[in-house]
Amino acid sequence: MIVERIFLRHPHRVGEGFFEHMVFALTFSGRLFKASAAAFLHAFVPALCETTASQAIMDMHAEIAARRTQMAKSRETPHAEVRA
Repeated sequence: MIVERIFLRHPHRVGEGFFEHMVFALTFSGRLFKASAAAFLHAFVPALCETTASQAIMDMHAEIAARRTQMAKSRETPHAEVRA
């Protein structure tokens, strides 16, 4: 179904629900916007925000890399059976 493909497939592939993924994406969007604003200011006044944008990008990359590693581990580990 097209609705599932457009709105749900990707969030489910990364282990999230629709709204959980939306919050994560919007949070990253805000952080990227702030980094962009810092880079914009830095372009005109090099003494301002000297490392703000690059540090934000490195931090976000590290977070995404850690999430991908965690997702890969959860895919490799079969769910434990509950024994009575």
